[in-house]
Amino acid sequence: MRVVKEAETRRNEILDAAEELFGQKGFDGTSTGDILGRVGIARGTLYYHFKSKEDIMDALIERTNATILHAAQQIAEDKSIPVIERILRAVMALNISSGESSSTEIMEHIHKPQNALMHQKIQKAVIRSVPPILAPIISEGIEQGIFNTPYPYECMEIVVVYATTIFDNDMVEMTEEERMSRILAFIANVERLLGAAGGSLMSVMQMFGSSSGAKENHGDE
Repeated sequence: MRVVKEAETRRNEILDAAEELFGQKGFDGTSTGDILGRVGIARGTLYYHFKSKEDIMDALIERTNATILHAAQQIAEDKSIPVIERILRAVMALNISSGESSSTEIMEHIHKPQNALMHQKIQKAVIRSVPPILAPIISEGIEQGIFNTPYPYECMEIVVVYATTIFDNDMVEMTEEERMSRILAFIANVERLLGAAGGSLMSVMQMFGSSSGAKENHGDE
C-alpha cells in the first residue's frame, strides 16, 4: 500500500536524509539517487519538493539558520544566566561551523566561489537577525551597570558586521598568529564600544576555540 505523507513531513524527510548524506559523503559526493534511496521515494516526488540538489542545500541552509537563531534567542531570553556569560553562549549558539560534519559540509559549500551569492545572502541574514537577539542582553547589562552605551543595537550591529567579515577566512586570509592578534584587538575594542571594564569580555575567546591561548597570555595578570 502506497504511503502518502503530508508535504511538510516529506520535505523534512528529504532534508534530513540529504543532511546526513552530505555529512557522510560530501555535497559533491552525494547524488540525488543517494537521497532517493535513503528516503525511499520516486524521483518525481523529490522534484515536486526541490528543483535540484542545490535547491536542497539552500533549504538546508535556511533550516539550519532558523534552528541556530532560535537556539540563540532562547539563551538570550534566559535571565538566569549572567549577562556576559549569556552573550558568550548566544554567540556560540550562532557558530554553525562548530557543529557536526553535516554543518561543516554546508559551510564548505557556501564558501565555494560559485556560491558567492549564497554566501552574501547568509551574511545579510545574519546581520539582520543577530543584533536584535544580542541587543536586549546589552540593554540588560546597561541596567546592571556592566555596560555604558546609549546605542546597544548599533553596537551589536558593528560587532556582527566586523566579526562576520574579518573572521571569515574567505574574506581575510590570516595566519594563526594574526588571527589571535585580531581576536584580542576585537575584544578590547568591543569592551570600549560597550563601555565595559577592561578584560571583562575576555571569556569570549572561547567562542574562537582559543581559551587556552587567552589563559596563557593573561594568566599572570
